[in-house]
Amino acid sequence: MLSLVINHFPFSMKKNIFRSIKYLALFFFLSSSTCSSESKASTEKPRERKIASISDNIDNDNAYDNIESVKRKLIKTGRIEFKTENISEARAQILEAVKKYNGYVSSDQEFKYNSRKSNTIVIRIPSNNFDHFLTDATSGVKKFDDKKITVNDVTDEFLDVEARIKTKKELELRYLQLLKQANTVKDILEIEREIAKLRSDIESIEGRLNYLQNSVSYSTLDITFYESINSQTEFGQKFARSFKRGWENFIWFFVILTDIWPFILISIILIILFKYRRRKKNRNK
Repeated sequence: MLSLVINHFPFSMKKNIFRSIKYLALFFFLSSSTCSSESKASTEKPRERKIASISDNIDNDNAYDNIESVKRKLIKTGRIEFKTENISEARAQILEAVKKYNGYVSSDQEFKYNSRKSNTIVIRIPSNNFDHFLTDATSGVKKFDDKKITVNDVTDEFLDVEARIKTKKELELRYLQLLKQANTVKDILEIEREIAKLRSDIESIEGRLNYLQNSVSYSTLDITFYESINSQTEFGQKFARSFKRGWENFIWFFVILTDIWPFILISIILIILFKYRRRKKNRNK
């Protein structure tokens, strides 16, 4: 229909019409391509965003699982000080609690001053029994002069030390394999030197790991308890002891005189004779 209408126009006009139709067709084609591309991009972007979000969630979940799968390594230490009315009873109560909760005494010191008598005990106790032990050992204590409990998280260091040991041992295994393949004395000596260095590093790191394991397994608690001493009573005790020593010395003095009485008697006789002769000489003059 459109071609019949166009046939009635002159040739130059027909040419312009066909050119315009060509340009319009090209314009509509480009417009439709752009819209389809934008539509496709708009549908793909949310999908990519969703996939990225899911990936992030998976990574976060994995990280969370890794953190949760590692048991925290905690070192618990404490220091307490308190006054007691009877230092012997307090000591017996603490040692009984140590035995009850499978601990042990790593240090025990006693001090005595003019006005007080004290005892300091360092206890190593299984970490899971620390709180129960502290409650039983200080049962009846009304007031603490000093109380400090600290918890140190060494999980990162613990994992780092374990990873270093694993890496060093794998490297040591590779060197051992190379040692079997070595053909020259120079290669053998060089590999053995590296193996010795690795073994020294491994033993040092394992020592640190053992220390961490022991510190995590057993908590440390310093307990200082003291009893006040009346200064007047102390002075009276010193005076009584001095008087007793003086009396004992006095008795020993007479015992010694009894042992040497012949020598004393002879000395007295000699002195008397000496004075008698001296007086006689003075008279003759």
